[in-house]
Amino acid sequence: MNCLFTLSVILFFGVVSLPAIAEPVEDKQALLDFLHNIHQSNSLNWKQSSSVCREWTGVTCNGDQSRVIALRLQGEGIQGPIPPNTLSRLSAVQILSLRSNGISGSFPSDFSKLGNLIDLHLQFNNFSGPLPSDFSEWKNLSIIDLSNNGFNGSIPNSFSNLTHLTSLNLANNLLSGFIPNIEIPSLQSLNLTNNNLTGSVPRSLLRFPSRVFSGNNLSSETALPPAFPPEPPRKNKKLSEPAILGIVLGGCVLGFAVIALLMVCCYLKKDRRGGLPTKSQKREGSSKKNTLKSQEKSNRFVFFEGCSLAFDLEDLLRASAEVLGKGTFGTTYKAAFDDATAVVVKRLKEVPVVKEFEQHMEVIGSIRHPNICALRAYYCSKDEKLTIIDYYEQRSVSAMLHDTIGEGRIPLDWETRLRIAIGAARGIAHIHTQNGGKLVHGNIKASNIFLNSEGYGCISDIGLAALMSPVPPSVMRAAGYRAPEITDSRKATHASDVYSYGVLLLELLTGKSPIHSTGGDEVVHLARWVHSVVREEWTAEVFDVDLLRYPNIEEEIVEMLKIGMSCVVRMPEQRPKMTDVVRMVEDVRRGSTENPPSSETNLEISVSNPTP
Repeated sequence: MNCLFTLSVILFFGVVSLPAIAEPVEDKQALLDFLHNIHQSNSLNWKQSSSVCREWTGVTCNGDQSRVIALRLQGEGIQGPIPPNTLSRLSAVQILSLRSNGISGSFPSDFSKLGNLIDLHLQFNNFSGPLPSDFSEWKNLSIIDLSNNGFNGSIPNSFSNLTHLTSLNLANNLLSGFIPNIEIPSLQSLNLTNNNLTGSVPRSLLRFPSRVFSGNNLSSETALPPAFPPEPPRKNKKLSEPAILGIVLGGCVLGFAVIALLMVCCYLKKDRRGGLPTKSQKREGSSKKNTLKSQEKSNRFVFFEGCSLAFDLEDLLRASAEVLGKGTFGTTYKAAFDDATAVVVKRLKEVPVVKEFEQHMEVIGSIRHPNICALRAYYCSKDEKLTIIDYYEQRSVSAMLHDTIGEGRIPLDWETRLRIAIGAARGIAHIHTQNGGKLVHGNIKASNIFLNSEGYGCISDIGLAALMSPVPPSVMRAAGYRAPEITDSRKATHASDVYSYGVLLLELLTGKSPIHSTGGDEVVHLARWVHSVVREEWTAEVFDVDLLRYPNIEEEIVEMLKIGMSCVVRMPEQRPKMTDVVRMVEDVRRGSTENPPSSETNLEISVSNPTP
């Protein structure tokens, strides 16, 4: 009987595990053929012996792992033309992103076999030649970004057959001829700047702002929707007195408008609250005018997939700006446009290398996760580097914990704090899987965490620390989140991210800032203070008094405290991996529903290896 039971268990788990080890054999071979026939400066971890769905960089499979549905190889150093009959065999692929490489040659003709494509991103490569004349093969396409290449010839009329198209970016190519009449109601984003297009803008596209057509040879009369219908030409006709009077009055109005505009510009220049870059700041030096013209021509906002925003630096300068905070790496603003759209702009300081910044932004801009604040766009010139993310109506977790004081204070309940901890852990763990497992956040703190639409933690400012000039250790330690082994802000690690997350947990549990006063003149680190309290004996002094009002959460907060203290141990190799942290914090919630808390809870935490 026991043997029969054992055999049944083996068969059961064998059957259950079969789908888990399934591999899309044909898709895997297509990718290997692609890999073996390209020139690549980076080293992809694609091996015949490893799982294409679970281990290969940039590859995403469907639920039963039978097909590859997404391939994201942005910034992987791929050079030369795409080998024929390789990627075109991925007939189930829906998202194809090869942006920011050195791919050359013509648009792959065999891509017509990719009939399930939804998103196509080939921007920032060296493609050349004409675009395919018939885009009808990709009837499901929603996003097309072919910008910053060398495509020439005309824009195909077949774009108008893509009834699901929402975003089309053909900027910075060598396209010529007329702009076709693209009547697609779903089209929300369009960019045709800096080509050799001629003629006029079709009526179907006049709903887009004029900036999306700039840098072409379009007819000035029809390039923009006219404010007034043109008057018929007058031949040798003497102006009447009313006409002369109208001209005089019009001139006066125009003069007053110019004066008012100059006053507004002067006011904005003096207003230091907003602090966004102004034109005058870019016109210093002997070559002021030429320098500005060069910057405006070669440096524009780069928008990422899924972004419905469309603006340029001029629009941003005209937007109302409000300072949200000043940090080690720059100043953060809320910018509100006339259409009520609001974004968060971070103006970075001391970013030494332009190319490295652009490459890093391309990596960050490709990340999409419910617990990560998506990078929507960036701006890069020699003198200015800006990042754009969504504006969250609710303030940062730091503000929720520490800035709401007085009679109107609304303390964070335990459920909210638990969701913040779970969401932040999930976001950081996902970051650690990006860029071949080499990406590090480097600046995890409560002021960089917000709440997503479901109330879970959502983390921002990914990887900026690695780009900045070195920060002195005294400044780094002042924030209280830095791991003790990190002396250079550019050399953060996964383990140091875990330490910073541990401090965040302690902050959520205690309600105290990472650096705080104990009542006297002494200022202590939160992690050190918690260790000292726990070392002596169990005491309720550790936890935020606002938490102690909630019944039946003792076991949960104690378990969360154990997790936090395991993250802030001194030795990096003794800290848990972020994936393990996610599992532990999620188990806290599951345990609270499965096992009702007891009336007495003992704290048993090892403090033999406290943080300094």
